[in-house]
Amino acid sequence: MKTPINPFKLALQQGQAQIGFWMGLAHAEAAEICALAGFDWLVIDGEHATNDVRSIQTQLQILNAYPQSHPVVRPPVGETALIKQYLDLGATTLLVPMVDTAAQAAQLVQACRYPQADGQGGVRGMAGARASRWGHVEDYFTAANAQVCLLVQVETLQGMANLDAIAATPGVDGVFLGPADLSAAMGHVGQPSHPQVKAAIEAGIQRILQAGKAPGVIATEPSLAQHYLDCGTLFVAVGIDAQLLMRQTRDLAARFKTRADPEL
Repeated sequence: MKTPINPFKLALQQGQAQIGFWMGLAHAEAAEICALAGFDWLVIDGEHATNDVRSIQTQLQILNAYPQSHPVVRPPVGETALIKQYLDLGATTLLVPMVDTAAQAAQLVQACRYPQADGQGGVRGMAGARASRWGHVEDYFTAANAQVCLLVQVETLQGMANLDAIAATPGVDGVFLGPADLSAAMGHVGQPSHPQVKAAIEAGIQRILQAGKAPGVIATEPSLAQHYLDCGTLFVAVGIDAQLLMRQTRDLAARFKTRADPEL
């Protein structure tokens, strides 16, 4: 058995836009429902959700049965030891939050890669575990580096100032612009679609493309998501599981409660 090709990474390299969805409910059945929806990629969120290593492993096992939806795992922080654990679970694409400098980005590249016989590579510990299908993938230690996809999140003023250098870092496959934290940093708390934030993201998309890397963003307003796709964004998350559940249940309850009680 050979190391599988990472289809998400390949699609980004070929300039094919990928439509994604954010999963923060940290539940196996919710992940399976999302996997059946038809998205190109699904984020398993370990930063703002209640996921831990075991729940992420369970969701990765479920998503493995639905290869049309590629799992993207977001750790809470870009620590080398934690990245090693996530990769050993079988994650092949990581989305690392709060990357502010090219030095941080380079450290993450090293954390995602095994050392190689030529002295190149990175510092990832040599234990493939589930990632190597428990040793059944015979070339894993030499082939894994090329299949790991590293996406870094830029979402602060410092990160935006260093965006060109971050995007140019060898081994970084894509840069995700985080509208929520960026809007707060720009003084527009809770307004990720504020005109100034939107303009900063539009400019950021072009800077990332100029570096030859894939730009990404989250936009839950359909018109804004389409706008960012038209700007050249290659991976866009268009919804969030908890937000979708909240809105649909609220609206459904309100529809019938209003009919039953005119005072509501």
